[in-house]
Amino acid sequence: MGKHWADFQYEIYLNGMTGAVPRLPTDLTRLEQLTEQRLGPGPVGYVAGSAGDGSTARANRAALQRRRIVPRMLRDVHERDLSVEVLGRSLPAPMALAPVGVLSIMHPDAEIAAARAAAAQGVPFTLSSASSTPMEQVAEAMGDAERWFQLYWAKDPEVARSFLGRAKASGFSVLVVTLDTPMLAWRPRDLDQAYLPFLHGVGTANYFTDPAFRAGLAKPVHEDPNAAVMHFVGMFSDPAKTWPDLAFLREHWDGPIVLKGILHPDDARAAADAGMDGVVVSNHGGRQVAGSIGAADALPRVVEAVGDRLTVLFDSGIRTGDDIFKALALGAKAALVGRPYAYGLGLDGQAGVEHVIRCLLAELDLTLALSGHAGPTTVGPTDLIEESA
Repeated sequence: MGKHWADFQYEIYLNGMTGAVPRLPTDLTRLEQLTEQRLGPGPVGYVAGSAGDGSTARANRAALQRRRIVPRMLRDVHERDLSVEVLGRSLPAPMALAPVGVLSIMHPDAEIAAARAAAAQGVPFTLSSASSTPMEQVAEAMGDAERWFQLYWAKDPEVARSFLGRAKASGFSVLVVTLDTPMLAWRPRDLDQAYLPFLHGVGTANYFTDPAFRAGLAKPVHEDPNAAVMHFVGMFSDPAKTWPDLAFLREHWDGPIVLKGILHPDDARAAADAGMDGVVVSNHGGRQVAGSIGAADALPRVVEAVGDRLTVLFDSGIRTGDDIFKALALGAKAALVGRPYAYGLGLDGQAGVEHVIRCLLAELDLTLALSGHAGPTTVGPTDLIEESA
């Protein structure tokens, strides 16, 4: 029998007998508004903001909300098990924390707090290349817990090679390569505040501690931080990368490689043809292309194209346990959760991230059970209907 994540609700009710109530809302859709009230406009805008007028972020939510669950009755759901096999890893539930950069703008404990929260709940933590904390420190904080590394593919191949070697040496098991950010999008909330943390040396910890990066500097980082920042800006990403360049990654990473940002089935097929292990159907939470297709609308076509060849994961728009259910029903093997845990971090540090994880998985457990499923593997397209737009 697997862990019954739904028991978290009884823990809350029992604590209530002593007058205690949760420090954060259990309706996670309320976290963004709370974060807006408590944190400054720059950090909140950076995490919550989207490309253009926010239409893609809204499309992500609409694509999930338009699909409605059709519960089934009189099925034995007394014993449940949410555990899944993903990319050769045994996970306690079909969820991981997505890469979110510069977490120090949300809380001083930054990536360390989020990583420890994930480790405490057995959920994989995906560390962003653009983290506020060097990858070795995050790995040390996690012990033997499952951790994945997200790569922003630097223009300098020596820096990219160094990142891959450091991540492997630090016990990161899966490489998640973000393809949809060869340059930063037009993001009005950041632009209106003239807020880009990288220009202040925030979110550059992996670069400033990297020997290949530092070899390209005329002076050490501490002697000329502005020059280090400009060196970072010049190499952060490379819009010239094309599909044949994936061979470089396979040459320098011997574990699973997942391409993040896939929305078109032909791109998914190209990933499979290139020998990749998985894709994340994602539009970067609406942060890169205004007017883009909602990620959940793209998911079924990608699954149809490569679901038998690749592990298909999903992110962009997940806010609730029933959202994860819907992603599974549409064919994803697991969902990556981003903004909700960043809000939890900003509001209550490690405890806030753990609260978000436990709420999501309790709600998923209950949604599965109340819809007639003892685990995620029996969920499929027939468990949903799509409302007309």
